[in-house]
Amino acid sequence: MPIETILAFTLASVLLAFAPGPDNLFVLTQSALKGVKAGIFVTFGLATGLIVHTAAVVLGLAALIQVSVVAFTVLKLVGAAYLLYLAWGAFRAKPEIAGEGEDTGLTGFQYYRRGIIMNVTNPKVSIFFLAFLPQFVDPSVGSLTMQMLTLAFVFFLVTIVVFSLFALLSGFLGSRLARSEKAQNIMNKIAAFVFAGLAAKLLVSKA
Repeated sequence: MPIETILAFTLASVLLAFAPGPDNLFVLTQSALKGVKAGIFVTFGLATGLIVHTAAVVLGLAALIQVSVVAFTVLKLVGAAYLLYLAWGAFRAKPEIAGEGEDTGLTGFQYYRRGIIMNVTNPKVSIFFLAFLPQFVDPSVGSLTMQMLTLAFVFFLVTIVVFSLFALLSGFLGSRLARSEKAQNIMNKIAAFVFAGLAAKLLVSKA
């Protein structure tokens, strides 16, 4: 692929990663509540979910989701239910004062799994890939599949870098606030509100 195309795609991916959306909001809230390590694991989980969406696009499954009301609705309901589950958990959470603001309740793998579920159960991501990737591929320069896989890998790396920065910043600020029970209660309620809001947004989304 021409280097100019890859650079243009990289720039577009960076801008999209910084734009407010469900995934980066998820990283921000998890990092603020549970610490930098949790945010990093969630970030890698979200990025892993992108692999699933890439496969869906390459195999043509995203097109099926786009035209199948049932498939889209099922994924949407599963994703919304999971977010509401997280919202309820955050709303009921008790303050856990820790010197470094790091959570010890869940393992890194469990946060990683959260990121995967959050990303995979959002059908809009596959549809976004289906619309976004083809704009940067050119049949005259080689295999379309390989080009899309290359661009998806670039998007994967950009997501990890940008979201990790979010996790570091949010985790640092969260660790300062975590020393106060009152502040942590407020952060838990805000997180519950954000998760519920993301669930509502997902429920009203259309293919």
